[in-house]
Amino acid sequence: MNINITNLDYIHEAAKTFINAMGDNTVFAFYGKMGAGKTTFIKAVCEELGVTDVINSPTFAIVNEYRSDTTGELIYHFDFYRIKKIEEVYDMGYEDYFYSGALCFIEWPELIEDLLPGDAVRVTIEEQADGSRTLGFDGEA
Repeated sequence: MNINITNLDYIHEAAKTFINAMGDNTVFAFYGKMGAGKTTFIKAVCEELGVTDVINSPTFAIVNEYRSDTTGELIYHFDFYRIKKIEEVYDMGYEDYFYSGALCFIEWPELIEDLLPGDAVRVTIEEQADGSRTLGFDGEA
């Protein structure tokens, strides 16, 4: 499935479409170049899920925890960009997050590829020549 985001005015519509396609999946690995819009899209998804806290990239913290104000659902947002050694991910107890049943949105998953659950949904975000973004994933998100 592909979702086109022509500009930021439509990002929340795209987030709603993504949420409707998530199914029972909980772990979503977002692939894309620096500046492709991974954090911006994850922020829009979290907002549509009812998170009212400030949502930003957990670049230095590695993981941010949010809770939906409407459903109480727990959401983890990871950014592995600054991971230098895989041991750092083991030390943070990644399994407790990935296998918790809570939603997990992961930026820079290529740095921990071997640790991703087999059922993680791989999502790509690509910037197009006109500045729009295309978000792609197989089947239901």
